[in-house]
Amino acid sequence: MNQQEKIKYQSRLWIFYALLGCLLLTLYAGLFYRQLIESESHRESEKIQNHRRILTPGPRGNILDREGRPLVANQSKFSAVVFLSDGPVQNAFNNHYRSMVRDYRDQGKTIENYGKLRILSRAMVLQSYLKDVNFLLGREEEVDAEAVTRHLYVNPLLPYPLLDNLTREEFAILLESLPVESPVQVYVSTMRQYPYENAAAHLIGYVGHSQLEVESDMPGSDLKTFASKGSYGRNGVEKGFDELLQGKTGSEIWVVDPSGYQVEPIQRKYPTQGQDLYLSIDIDLQLAGERGYDLYGDKGALVAIDIEKMEVLAMLSRPDYDLNSTSPFISNTVFKEISDNKAWQNKALAGLYPPGSPFKLITAIAGLKSGVINPTTILECDGSHRVGGRNFPCMGVHGEIDLRTAIEKSCNEYFYRVGVATGVDNLSREAIYLRLNEPTHIDLPNETFRMLTPSREWKKSRRGEPWYPGDTASLSIGQGALLVTPLQMAMTVASVAKNQVYSHPSILKQSPKQLALRPAPKPLGLPPDVHKAILEGMDRVVSRTGTAGRAIVEGVNIGGKTGTAQINNGKLELAWFVGFAPVENPKIAVVALVEGQVLNQSFGGGVYAAPMARYIFEAYFEKHPEYLSPTEEAEPIASVALP
Repeated sequence: MNQQEKIKYQSRLWIFYALLGCLLLTLYAGLFYRQLIESESHRESEKIQNHRRILTPGPRGNILDREGRPLVANQSKFSAVVFLSDGPVQNAFNNHYRSMVRDYRDQGKTIENYGKLRILSRAMVLQSYLKDVNFLLGREEEVDAEAVTRHLYVNPLLPYPLLDNLTREEFAILLESLPVESPVQVYVSTMRQYPYENAAAHLIGYVGHSQLEVESDMPGSDLKTFASKGSYGRNGVEKGFDELLQGKTGSEIWVVDPSGYQVEPIQRKYPTQGQDLYLSIDIDLQLAGERGYDLYGDKGALVAIDIEKMEVLAMLSRPDYDLNSTSPFISNTVFKEISDNKAWQNKALAGLYPPGSPFKLITAIAGLKSGVINPTTILECDGSHRVGGRNFPCMGVHGEIDLRTAIEKSCNEYFYRVGVATGVDNLSREAIYLRLNEPTHIDLPNETFRMLTPSREWKKSRRGEPWYPGDTASLSIGQGALLVTPLQMAMTVASVAKNQVYSHPSILKQSPKQLALRPAPKPLGLPPDVHKAILEGMDRVVSRTGTAGRAIVEGVNIGGKTGTAQINNGKLELAWFVGFAPVENPKIAVVALVEGQVLNQSFGGGVYAAPMARYIFEAYFEKHPEYLSPTEEAEPIASVALP
């Protein structure tokens, strides 16, 4: 090979070396990228494939009354469960499935659907476990094959309940009798427990269950997650303060095998209980009100308020239901029963009713403010009053009476005369000033906003008709289109008692700091001597000569007003009592409403509603004897047994 050919050959060789070097460099660069740059990504991918997150809801906070007594607590819920992801259980599933396939083939049968065969096989294995449990407990329960399949599809790492909600006795039997190696385990969780059953059912509310919400700061957000169902408030305090009552969710991160079943835990954060809540409710007063309704009414509502603090001391609505029947869940039977009884509504803050004669207090205030009457104005009652060609009746013939006596006797004619002379504009304005046209804004859900204070403008725009003097006569005694809630009337009687207009009652026990931040009440605007005349009239109502003798409590002066209102086109009547005590220094306001159930039956507030209020007053002053004051009455008028 000459020199020229040698040079040419070497140059070609260098080109080959260069290409080889480029290929090797590319290979090394790729390996470097894969091993060092993408290694973190591979580790993350591996973690996502091999790790699972399990979430467990934290127990809800307790709900306590103003003295710290539990109204709602958590109690243990006992279940017999099987962890379907456990190795022995999985082996049992697989072995039984293979055995079934072998048997089918030995018998010459054709297997059309292997998936259904596997479902059946799992159910048969679990039924064999359940057979032992049934024997110990004397039950005859069966496994739901479809439920098992759903559980494995949705939450394979969570325990499957063979038997849910065991009694304590059954729990103890299984705990003592099940072998240590048994795949069936006794499992303890929590559920809501209501020690006072139906007491304050609508106020307290109940919980439902849904998919657990995951907090954004919880570890493992990129992992496949399995979660038990969480609870959420469905009504009342449980709903209104759900965010505070909710417990903090716990989490576990597990390494799983290629089939997705647990191998070992690598991280665990235990759930924590939610915040306890102190209500303003006094369970002693609440139970007293419940006893009153057990004797005197099936439908209606009751509200008691601490006037100085604007805290609700008792609230009930009838018909009601046992809150324990809603825990751990509401069955279809219970739901239908409550629905058929029309027991879901909290009538205290969502029921709308004409207020009847208690509205006469507002008519009196409007008449006094407008100068139509003064406390000594005397008007004659001859049994009816003619307005616009129509006779408006009174319940009696009271003769010449002043304001105090008109309140005491609940004289319709006196207030017809005052109302018509005062005029609808002044009556509506006074009712609106006392906030009867708007919600009270209590810190509870589902308060209605459909209350109605009719006016001249309202009737024109709503019905296309002018306002007539007869409309004013009806309004002056709390009838017509006027609609209020029992809670509104409790606020109204508290405002009348203190000559101040209150708003925003609370269902939570208020701290001194919270009380200091409450909005100041507006003045009602009555001169002291005029205000005193109204209170004196209300004081006479709760006396032997008044209409609310059955509300008398020995040792305390009570101011009140009874009433009867018509609903259902006048075919049914409502019995009202609104009152406060002591008259000299008002501390508590009480409103009782009872709905009549019999068509065209007289249903007086003094007979049906006043005794219920007496139960509350008695319980209150038994706990607060320092507020008792001398009274001329020796004892209350005896209550009568009602049919």
